[in-house]
Amino acid sequence: MNLQDLGWDEFFQDAFLPYEQDNLIPARVAARHHGPCELLTELGRLGGVPAGRLGEDELPAVGDWVAVRPLDGERKAVIEAVLPRRTSFTRKEALARTVAQIVAANVDTVFLVTAFGGDLNPRRLERYLTSAWDSGSSPVIVANKVDLAEDPVFELADVEAVAIGVPVVALSASTGEGMEQLEPHLVSGKTVALLGSSGVGKSTLVNRLAGRELLATAEIAADGRGRHTTTHRELVPLASGALLIDTPGMRELQLWADEDVLDSTFSEIADGSLPKERFASYRKLQREIRALEIRKDARLRSEARKERRRFSRRMRKTSY
Repeated sequence: MNLQDLGWDEFFQDAFLPYEQDNLIPARVAARHHGPCELLTELGRLGGVPAGRLGEDELPAVGDWVAVRPLDGERKAVIEAVLPRRTSFTRKEALARTVAQIVAANVDTVFLVTAFGGDLNPRRLERYLTSAWDSGSSPVIVANKVDLAEDPVFELADVEAVAIGVPVVALSASTGEGMEQLEPHLVSGKTVALLGSSGVGKSTLVNRLAGRELLATAEIAADGRGRHTTTHRELVPLASGALLIDTPGMRELQLWADEDVLDSTFSEIADGSLPKERFASYRKLQREIRALEIRKDARLRSEARKERRRFSRRMRKTSY
């Protein structure tokens, strides 16, 4: 597999120039297991270990391009640097800390996967769309399990009402119905990420797109909902030449975004024509983002105070 097959282009080539003369090669992160990574390179698949000097906030995410130093005689490499990201789907860490968590990097298209049978929630989709627009990727809403829908057109009406300018695809990953609608988005060398709640059938969709059983799937529960099976993020090359990143289902998606991106999710706001529920959702997400900005500022001020104290202690020690 050559670099172009993995999504390499002039953007990343320019970013790699400082590392070309240091016996480093480019690699793409296919999976990350806490620290160690799985890398895709022109030398094949390698195990990757981040260099010790890389801080926690400098570690790569799935989809990242990295500069690595292959180890002689081993199928391993040391990750020396992470190249700038073209796009990144980011959320707030699901803890009390005000820390960003990168879900997937360098993604061209985001399949926001939902499902008939209880998961077609417009308010949740507005949240996912906001994160997708903020990432720099192009969103596509994929409504899975159409074979379980009693009236697909009626059930999709609320979804289409919030998906202004966004393609909405109804399909069944289980039966294959409607899968051809995804083909225009599965372009060679382009990366697609699957994001959605637990149990919407993302693993079944990955297997259908890959044409083989790559990921384990769970039986449908008595209430018609699937069980969450994916436990880590992984980049998978498809026969079409596209690259697919599957992600674990999200129990919650806490925003890490700029307020301006709400204008993309709620494009009608400029005309003052938001329906009551849409306007309430807009205001809720606006308040959440503003509260996040306050916490970010507080964290930065706290870190600045700590750094000033460390600097003062160093100065006192050197003055003796």
